[in-house]
Amino acid sequence: MTPSAFSLSRFCLPALAGCGVLAFSPWAQAASWLQEDQLTLRPQASQAVQVLGQARAEGLNPADYSAAALQKAVQQAASQPLGADQAASLDARLHQAVQRYLTDLHNGRVDPRTLKENYKDDHRKDFDASVVLNQALDNGDLGQAWKAATPSFPAYASLRKALHQLQALSGHAAWNSQLPALPKSGRIAAGQEWAGLPVVAQRLAALGDMAAVPAGTPATLTPALREGLKAFQARHSLSANGLLDRKTVDALNIKPEARAEQVALAMERARWTPLAQGKRMIVVNVPQFRLYGYEIDQGKVIPKVSMRVIVGKSLDTRTPMFDEDMTYVEFSPYWNVPISIARSETIPRIKRDPGYMARQGFEIVQGNSVSSSPSAANLNAVLNGSARIRQKPGPRNALGDVKFMFPNNMNIYLHHTPSTGLFNRDKRDLSHGCVRVEEPVQLAQFVLQDDPSWTKERISKAMGGSKPTIARLKEPLPVVLTYSTTVVLDGKPHYFADLYGHDKLLAQQLAKRSPATVSSK
Repeated sequence: MTPSAFSLSRFCLPALAGCGVLAFSPWAQAASWLQEDQLTLRPQASQAVQVLGQARAEGLNPADYSAAALQKAVQQAASQPLGADQAASLDARLHQAVQRYLTDLHNGRVDPRTLKENYKDDHRKDFDASVVLNQALDNGDLGQAWKAATPSFPAYASLRKALHQLQALSGHAAWNSQLPALPKSGRIAAGQEWAGLPVVAQRLAALGDMAAVPAGTPATLTPALREGLKAFQARHSLSANGLLDRKTVDALNIKPEARAEQVALAMERARWTPLAQGKRMIVVNVPQFRLYGYEIDQGKVIPKVSMRVIVGKSLDTRTPMFDEDMTYVEFSPYWNVPISIARSETIPRIKRDPGYMARQGFEIVQGNSVSSSPSAANLNAVLNGSARIRQKPGPRNALGDVKFMFPNNMNIYLHHTPSTGLFNRDKRDLSHGCVRVEEPVQLAQFVLQDDPSWTKERISKAMGGSKPTIARLKEPLPVVLTYSTTVVLDGKPHYFADLYGHDKLLAQQLAKRSPATVSSK
């Protein structure tokens, strides 16, 4: 086969089934895995198949890259001469598999839009696996390809470390059987005996929630066991009381393999969630019910604010996942009641109790006129869409005293709330879709920190005003509404419930993905 014929043969080979890699450009020859004789593999081929075989270390599936078949083919090529056609075919198959691996490692395996998670994908479009791979082969250094493809955001590295720790526990004897049933009381209290305590101690020690299994076999729930349970409970979104109840036992019964799969899903999302768009960001992790504001300096993430949030109800008003730029803050805002809420909640309540409208500070706006009368004509105008209901600024305003605006076609924003007691609940999916924040002054200071005129005192005064006040940001501030049921905090993985079932949907999407099919010939 002539060099030109060989070059063309690579581009004419059919793509691997379902691989989704970037197409080869027929006018740009790819770097080769073959030596100059075009019959012998370069040392990088062995390095590549080793990495493909260890894809699970990145939360990926080696079968997606035909790792076993390629390892066998590369080993055979090292022990017996290849014909020209065999060499060209193996070269092309290896190139496609590694290119697919790099694309998956950087961009993820699933289009987030199929999960209704609508993120800007500039960082994904900017990554060209074919260019990265060719440069690495030309330089004889595959390490630069792995480095370029691996997400650089620190949270990804933390998740990968947690994944490795869980994978190392696969098949651990402490999970060979389920824990025994709890007594009729449904709990084991301090000092109480229970047959499952020795196994609980083994699991807590293996997971790092206890320094080591206590000497001897613990027959009762000792202080040392209780401290280990508190650490475990805190990481699993449970009441950290150091007692064994059904929820705690259920969490203890989840095997490391299942937790590893959960971490791998978080890593998949981290690949396509834009978590490093600028110098500063706000991220809301919906299943964690938490908001983070941080700065990014030379790749380092510097936390600035963290607070509890309330998100959309899991049954019918879920908070959507997307990213957009915050451009202004509105203090003492009006609340324009969405028509769906007006029809289903506000108007029925006003009809039952006409005084409710005045007490809550509602007004009906029709054109340039504003009325506080709960007349049938006014209410009908709202119902037929020719008028709207708004709530005046004040202590009863549903938005609280500030809203943080990142304009989007779903009308989602961050805001305060007069119902501050709701932040004390563990499960906080209570809103109509917008995100309620616990510490509005702190968040406003972070958002407006580039404008020294917005002092804490001025912010507080504006929040208590009788009319809206707009503060425009000097630079847009990226806001990301994301979904991760695993977050690493202080070096330890913390787990949260799959509030909206997004993990389940993602796992289903990945299960449907067609593995690559690479012949061993």
